[in-house]
Amino acid sequence: MAMQILKSACTACGDCVTVCPTKSISPFKGLYKIDPDTCTECEGEFDMPQCVNACMEDNCIVPA
Repeated sequence: MAMQILKSACTACGDCVTVCPTKSISPFKGLYKIDPDTCTECEGEFDMPQCVNACMEDNCIVPA
């Protein structure tokens, strides 16, 4: 499973980028996107996805 960033909620702050342990988040058309091939939802490393903790927008980063 992987997380995804909802374009309608993303403010392009970039807070999620620096906390991603798999470096799965990258800029995309002025916002950010999560690569589903490398996103692990931080399983085995943290109790919950670190990008969700870092994001200041409610329901911006959700399970894909």
